[in-house]
Order: sequence, then structure tokens, then C-alpha cells
Amino acid sequence: MRLIKEFLKGILIGIANIIPGVSGGTMAVSMGVYDKIIMSITGIRKNFKLSVITLLPYGIGAVAGIGILSFIVKGALSNYPMQTSGLFIGLIIGGIPVITNKMKGTRLNLPNITAFLLFFLLVTGMAFLNGNEGAATDITINIGAIIQLFFVGMIASATMIIPGVSGSLVMMILGFYGIIISNISNFISALTDFDLPALMHGFGVLFPFGIGLLLGIGVIAKLIEMLFKKVPGITYCAILGLIFGSPIAIIYKIGISSVSIISVIVTIVLFCIGFATSMLLGDE
Repeated sequence: MRLIKEFLKGILIGIANIIPGVSGGTMAVSMGVYDKIIMSITGIRKNFKLSVITLLPYGIGAVAGIGILSFIVKGALSNYPMQTSGLFIGLIIGGIPVITNKMKGTRLNLPNITAFLLFFLLVTGMAFLNGNEGAATDITINIGAIIQLFFVGMIASATMIIPGVSGSLVMMILGFYGIIISNISNFISALTDFDLPALMHGFGVLFPFGIGLLLGIGVIAKLIEMLFKKVPGITYCAILGLIFGSPIAIIYKIGISSVSIISVIVTIVLFCIGFATSMLLGDE
């Protein structure tokens, strides 16, 4: 049962990581597993077996979530942006009690309030940047493109692992969101069709991006672990600021063209489902 719950949490983290405006780090915090994942990543050299056992169900779930997104959630966001975003906002808000429980004893002082406000403004400010990635859905593979993909992977991973900051939103700003999403779905289709040229092209795009992701995650995880040890109160207040800013970023980015009573009702219902799911999965 524990492994199933961890796998399901991994799916939600994976899906959140490539939804523009939604943070995989926030989802991990909401699920109550953020610090566990960070400690496992930073401790993988000292406790390799234990770290791998801890990370495996979340990792498999995250990969499955990304695969699901490329075919299902992408379409849901295109056709039902308000309703789909309501679900994700519910998932994020439902995890706030997990954080506040860990903040017992934290004082409401100037450094903590400042950290909250700064990081709230960070995530909301990012949402108001021009996040349209244009029509680019692919890239020609050459040395320059491989280097670009590697560094985009590093930047994206650093933002993906920080709660409240959307790695996908950053990739949209950099102009690589459409390229990566398109190549994920095309690569999966090529696998099922045994299309070797498409597989090779997808590998050429996703492999350097993936290496950049892994390196970036390792570096930023070590930094976050240090902050949890040195200044836990300020760190949790900063994370809380990012979480409260995330729904604003999501609402701004979805671009609602029309609203009806039915769509509002469905959005509220999905918000409640997301909230309840986050509360349930966040209960360790």
C-alpha cells in the first residue's frame, strides 16, 4: 500500500513538472514527501541502496506522469483550461497543512515575513513575463543544439525542484517548452511504432536535456538541504510564499476565453477533488 501511494504521488509530481505555472516541487511539498526526496538525492553517495529504494517509486511514477501528460493532460489544458487548472490548484492548496504542521514553533518575525513576501512576488512576477514559446515544436540536432538542450535541462531542473517555481514556465520563457513536450510524445509514439529514425531524433533531443536535468537536480538539492538545516523557519516561509503565489500564476497563464455556470461548477468540483486528494496523499 505504501509503494502504491508513493507511486501515485510520483505521478502527480511528474504531471505537475510539465504543466506551465504548476510546480513539481510544490506538488512534492503538498504530498508531504519533498524533504524525503531531497535528502535521498543528496545522500545517494553515502546511502546508495536506501536512497534508490526511496526514490524509485517516485521516479517511476514521475516518468509515468510525464508520459500521461504528453497525451492526456495536454489536451485537457487545451480544451478545458479552467477546469483542469482548478484540479491542480486544489492539489496545491490541499498540501498547505503539511507545511504548516512542519512550521510549528516558527516565529512571525521580519526575516520570515520577508522570505514569504519575496518568494510570493517571485512566482507571481514570473507568471507575468512573456511565456509564449512561439511555434517551435522541434529542433535540428547539431553540436550547438545539444549544448543548448543540456543547459536548458540544468536551468529547468533547478526551477522544477524549487517549490512554487514552474520549470515548464521557465522553459516556455526560454522557448523550449513546445520542443520538449512534442519530442516526449513523439518519442513514445515512435517506440510503439518501432520508428527508428524518429527514435534517434527523439533521443538526440531528450538525452542531453535529461543529463542536464539530472545534474541540475543534484546541485540544487544540496543547496536546499543546507537551507533546511541552517535556516528551516525562513526556508519554510519562503516555500509557503511560493505555494500561495502558484495559484495566481496558474490562473494568469490559463487564458480563459469564456465562462459558463457549468464550467464554474465543474471547476469547483475538480478543485475539491484535488484538495481532498492532496490531503489524503499528504497524510503520512
